[in-house]
Amino acid sequence: MINNSVLELTKQLIAEQSITPDDASCQQIIANFLEKIGFKITNLPFGNVKNLWASYGNLSASPLLVFAGHTDVVPVGDLTAWNTNPFSATIIDDYLYGRGAADMKGNLAAMLIAVADFIKANPKFPGSIGFLITSDEEGDAQDGTKKVIQYLAKNNIKIDYCIVGEPTCSNKLGDTIKNGRRGSLLGNLKIIGTQGHVAYPELANNPIHLAPDILNKLTNLKLSPNTTLQFSNINSGTGATNVIPEYLECIFSIRFCAKLTAQGIQNAITEILDASGTQYKIDWVHHGDPFITKSGKLLDCSIQAIEDLTEITPELSVAGGTSDARFIAPTGAEVIELGLCNKTIHSVNECVQVKELVALPGIYERILELVFIST
Repeated sequence: MINNSVLELTKQLIAEQSITPDDASCQQIIANFLEKIGFKITNLPFGNVKNLWASYGNLSASPLLVFAGHTDVVPVGDLTAWNTNPFSATIIDDYLYGRGAADMKGNLAAMLIAVADFIKANPKFPGSIGFLITSDEEGDAQDGTKKVIQYLAKNNIKIDYCIVGEPTCSNKLGDTIKNGRRGSLLGNLKIIGTQGHVAYPELANNPIHLAPDILNKLTNLKLSPNTTLQFSNINSGTGATNVIPEYLECIFSIRFCAKLTAQGIQNAITEILDASGTQYKIDWVHHGDPFITKSGKLLDCSIQAIEDLTEITPELSVAGGTSDARFIAPTGAEVIELGLCNKTIHSVNECVQVKELVALPGIYERILELVFIST
């Protein structure tokens, strides 16, 4: 393994200012790398989003193992708060700094190096390898992986195993595998009153006064131990200090476990709202259903690979936000997420430990060996 290759490739990707949904030239870098080792490249633009599907081997010969990831990153925020240029990867005290270092350009680079090394050692392995790359994961996520999966289905390409390169680890490389995710449901609630003058409250109905009881009932709704409801935005008022507003708007997000359904949650919340006797309007956005990958070849091989190379037994977790794995799991593929530590993702001074970045390709390569070569 050429250890410094993963560092150089990570630096190249970080240098591209691919703020979501812009890919800049990340996918061209990835395509050039993969073409040199024998991959067939298919560019799949949808709207303003760039996507890439790359495959090696006979896709009709199972198993097909796919590495999935995204080239887009979140905005850098206040540039003055960064200690380095976020788009010029910089190594300080064994940490590589830059936007996307952990989420997820370092993981992408590690995947590429791992596959190159594996193919060099095993050019005629039984099966095929794919890369599914999008620039629409951090944003709306409507023209990215979701549509590539539709493309694959139309072309009768079935994924058997998928490793999503999200930064999953908490404290050290290998300590966590995400073998599922909770579902995500967003509610945009409008509590409707009657506008009027603050000096004549009897002629109005103040939605700000109506809201606390309703919001309290919603926040205390017991759905399941692993399900959470959090309010993220509340807005009301006309801008004038002597006007009772007509309505109050609030947004809440629910992350729910596999025992629940989005419709069941909506029904429970609607029941509370109806019982309040308050006029309201609610709009729902269902971002994804929960999924879990139980013990199977991919999960077992991933655990073994981590144990072989780090002597750590990873924790299996479904915590955290949503990822593009939610679009892949419904195909029937075994899906896991595995990558670098996530302590600094989306923050200023995002960074990864160099020794962990250098070690990650070995874990991915070992998974490939266990899936394709070992019996």
